[in-house]
Amino acid sequence: MAKYDLYPEIKVSKFQGAWRGYEQIAEEIKKSIRKEKTIIAIESYIGVRNQEIKENLVNALQPELEIFADDLAFDGDTITKMVKRNLTDDRVFGVMSHQTLDEFYDPDALKKAESEVEKAKGLVVIYGTGASLVTEPDILIYADLARWECQCRYRAGGTNWKVSNSEEDALKKNKRGYFFEWRICDRLKDQLHSQIDFLLDTNVENDPKMVSGEDYRYGLSLTVKQPFRVVPYFDASVWGGQWMKEKFNLDPEAENFGWAFDGVPEENSLYLRYGDVRVEVPSLNVVHQYPNELLGTKVHSRFGREFPIRFDYLDTMEGGNLSLQVHPLTEYIQDKFGMHYTQDESYYILDAKEDATVYLGVKDDIKLDEMIGDLEKAQEESGYRFPDEKYVNCFPAKKHDHFLIPAGTVHCGGSNVVVLEISATPYIFTFKLWDWGRIGLDGRPRPVHINHGKENIQLSRTTDWVKENLINHVQVLEETDSYKEERTGLHELEFIETRRHWFEKPMELDTKESVNMLNLVEGDTAIVESLDGSFEPYEVHYGETFIIPAQLKKYKVTPVGNTDKEKFGLIQAFVR
Repeated sequence: MAKYDLYPEIKVSKFQGAWRGYEQIAEEIKKSIRKEKTIIAIESYIGVRNQEIKENLVNALQPELEIFADDLAFDGDTITKMVKRNLTDDRVFGVMSHQTLDEFYDPDALKKAESEVEKAKGLVVIYGTGASLVTEPDILIYADLARWECQCRYRAGGTNWKVSNSEEDALKKNKRGYFFEWRICDRLKDQLHSQIDFLLDTNVENDPKMVSGEDYRYGLSLTVKQPFRVVPYFDASVWGGQWMKEKFNLDPEAENFGWAFDGVPEENSLYLRYGDVRVEVPSLNVVHQYPNELLGTKVHSRFGREFPIRFDYLDTMEGGNLSLQVHPLTEYIQDKFGMHYTQDESYYILDAKEDATVYLGVKDDIKLDEMIGDLEKAQEESGYRFPDEKYVNCFPAKKHDHFLIPAGTVHCGGSNVVVLEISATPYIFTFKLWDWGRIGLDGRPRPVHINHGKENIQLSRTTDWVKENLINHVQVLEETDSYKEERTGLHELEFIETRRHWFEKPMELDTKESVNMLNLVEGDTAIVESLDGSFEPYEVHYGETFIIPAQLKKYKVTPVGNTDKEKFGLIQAFVR
């Protein structure tokens, strides 16, 4: 069963060229210089190693004039003051920035740089974040970077833009990226999309890859014409388990893997294969450039250019409990954090041991002030254990159970369970209430947000209500000898619809005018096929999350090697 593909690719068969390594890339750029005075801008996503580009690419081009655009921006202290309200004093949460990159540049410095460019007679290279702001270039190179790689660089001592914070808490660095830096970079990238002459993949240190802007855009356009997977990434946690190591062919020497992000376009990447060169770009790029084709016009009109569904894994097999937590109500997340919608979610149990549990909802006649008092006491007093059994329901969990978790519901996954988390995308907004007295892998106390949590806990989500509304709320929609379709949720308060399909033979599915996100939850291998031949057959394996763009409308899924007539299981999620 270890067929899980860790490196899914979109193959681009028609392209002009693809280049790997600074030597090849520099030679190709030189070929594009067709006049004595040529202005090249290398616009960098925040987090790109600009010194590496300077030493290996800019120097190789031997310009008459070179300008490092970051030097034209305000200093770090000024920028921090400008975004103070967005960053807040919290370790984790901020307020979404609606600013644009140009606001953070000194107009006089930009004007002076533009004047220097005008006076130059030969090759001019402007590189770094904001390079495209100085003047309109003859050649625009966009140096892109995945968000997960940004986060890895923070952990390794990397800094945020224009500030010297290498030793700062990685959570605070990530917050600055999430709420501020990534937003201003994405806005500029969207504006420049059609003008990009070359796309430069800078994710691997000293191993850049490059394709033409035309081929890059063509690769994105191909992505929304077929089923595809984003590039999964895995991470350790204080509660992490051992299940994914075996099932997904991960490093057996690693201590644990608690997280798998296998369907989060906000965070994940795409691999675009151009012959011998594999280019990695943020999967958010395809969401921003082809929202109608990917999301569907109705979903696009409702959510804008945001991918509203996410799948990820939580592995506590031979590990510990997740944190006791609650997600914000819609009005709370809008008012406090500037987000459009909240993190409604669910736990689909992919695997479990006999003692597996899920904590969900509160017990009857709970007084909020007493519960909060005990939570605060557990946080403040060393050795005091929050009496979860007094306040929170704990239910047994078995394979293929589905627990629904609308915002405001206290919840927590127990140990010895593998959760396929199906939820709305604003994943960062988890208010931890109690973390079982643990510290993080970085040696720091894990952040707890009782102050936010108490404003969102819904005491009406009591034992009987949870049983009646949130556990295995299954409705059979169609059933034959070889096929069964079930509605498994989510709750009526949540916008995501999930359907579970049990099948022994080929079955046809409909996208329901929405992007579909799916996972093969039972069975080894299946083939996804077009009904009209518009895309090549696509193979998926147990545990893999894959995406069907809305514009494909109908598709067929066939079990492979099903000689024993076993039931294959597929979870399908879409926007109602």
